Amino acid sequence: MARINGTVEERATSKKVGALRGLVPFLRPYRGLVGAAFVALVLTAGVSLILPLAVRRVVDNFNAEGSILDIYFAAALVIAALFAAGSALRYYLVTRLGERVVADIRRALFDRVLGLSPAFFERIMTGEVLSRITTDTTLILSVIGSSVSIALRNALILLGGLVLLFLTSAKLTGMVLLIVPAIVVPIVVLGRRLRQLSRENQDWIASSSGSASEALSSVQTVQAFTHEVQTRAAFADVTEKAFRSARTRIQTRAMMTAIVIFLVFAGIVGVLWMGARDVRAGAMTPGELIQFVIYAVMVAAAVGALSEIWGELQRAAGATERLVELLNATDPVVDPAAPKALPRPVRGDILFDNVTFRYPARPDTSALAGVTLHVAPGETVALVGPSGAGKTTILQLLMRFYDPQQGGVSIDGIDLREMERTDFRHAISMVPQDPVIFAASARDNIRFGRTDATDAEVEAAARAAAAHDFIMALPQGYDSYLGERGVMLSGGQKQRVAIARAILRDAPVLLLDEATSALDAESEGLVQAAVESLAQGRTTLVVAHRLATVKRADRIVVFEHGQIIAQGKHDELVAQGGLYARLARLQFTDGAA
Repeated sequence: MARINGTVEERATSKKVGALRGLVPFLRPYRGLVGAAFVALVLTAGVSLILPLAVRRVVDNFNAEGSILDIYFAAALVIAALFAAGSALRYYLVTRLGERVVADIRRALFDRVLGLSPAFFERIMTGEVLSRITTDTTLILSVIGSSVSIALRNALILLGGLVLLFLTSAKLTGMVLLIVPAIVVPIVVLGRRLRQLSRENQDWIASSSGSASEALSSVQTVQAFTHEVQTRAAFADVTEKAFRSARTRIQTRAMMTAIVIFLVFAGIVGVLWMGARDVRAGAMTPGELIQFVIYAVMVAAAVGALSEIWGELQRAAGATERLVELLNATDPVVDPAAPKALPRPVRGDILFDNVTFRYPARPDTSALAGVTLHVAPGETVALVGPSGAGKTTILQLLMRFYDPQQGGVSIDGIDLREMERTDFRHAISMVPQDPVIFAASARDNIRFGRTDATDAEVEAAARAAAAHDFIMALPQGYDSYLGERGVMLSGGQKQRVAIARAILRDAPVLLLDEATSALDAESEGLVQAAVESLAQGRTTLVVAHRLATVKRADRIVVFEHGQIIAQGKHDELVAQGGLYARLARLQFTDGAA
């Protein structure tokens, strides 16, 4: 089930098919196309209602001279041609409209999700988001491109057919209308249950997609810990629940369809029996009876089709609710309505002012507690301490992936919350602890740091990050495909590509989160020299567990339990004793320390 607003909860059932109104903003730009499709739909419905009149004329004038019959048959042929042309036009217009609207919805969803902060993704699995973008939009495509137009056409045939039935025989029409309440009741009662089951089924499908996405994205870990059996069992369990939910939905819909169709055709049989007696009594002509029967069949077929399409509309209503829910999802991190601009050139003066922060997933635990930290322009500051002390949180708040609950974070005197995120992020280059490698070439992965960089600049950044040699050893050099999540590279190679990306970005603020943790000693030395050269004239924050990489930092800030407990240069902190001295003794020989 979905994780919304920080809790796992049963989704509310879709209220009404009226939830499809959520699609109106996406249909509005294509009013002309919608209008043309509606005209074609009315045309086909109208033509189909005219056909029984022609049949009546043929039957009642069957013994007339041949020329009159020829005219009637020719008219029927023209009607058939109009019906065929209208149907083809309707299909083209509504299918095109459906594809266009769904493409817009998918793009809007992706644009929305891509801008959401990491805090949002603590509440919902990525696989479920992908399920909404794919599975739910496919349902909507089916409805816009088919079901809605078929439903409207059948509704017009139903209304027009009832009117023409009344004009043909008011007596028989009255009998038909007596059957309507018996048909409506199961549609309403079972339809409500079907709506609930449809939403539940879609939720389980999304859960299945999320489970599969999580397992496949970490398949090496699953295999390394021989967890295949348990992972398969977990996926099989959620898939089976999705199947059982679908089976219940199908059974309910089949039951509703059977009841409706039986009642409709039972009524038709009764009407035929009465009509046959009227023909024998001379109260109506055979042509009128056949016309009435055709209209009755058309009305019955329309009701049956509407009962089936109703289920599709229920499913689409649930899917629409889920999509609108995602489009309207609240994000705790938002840009201001009237943002301030970060002055250029960026100096890189960073201030954390009495910052207290708790992650949304851990609201009772402070990741930072009253932290005040000033980093002067051009200063290199190393953040050290045990895991979970709050070091990486400093970088995440500086990127404004989250907002602190208390205090503020500013660059060059402007609070991050007063600026657009894209504005100040242009001034920051970051190498994360777990480097991200895209399913693209080595060149494109490095150029991700600055898309307008030349090939020469890309190569220079790779050389500075000690990545050039191993890239050139790949089958196509810089054009080599690195695979999904960089499966073609080792951990150290991934880090060097990520460092090259940061070097290429050439931003005034540099953030390094364990940037050299996966490098061998020789590569670490080369990259460390490149990073130190890159840090010249830039404000640099370095998170590191390996103290050898930060000994020459301008200042070392020691974190523990979300608080700053000491700061100074390496030798000063060693002399002071305490946590940093203990960490230094663990990592250095007596001579090195």
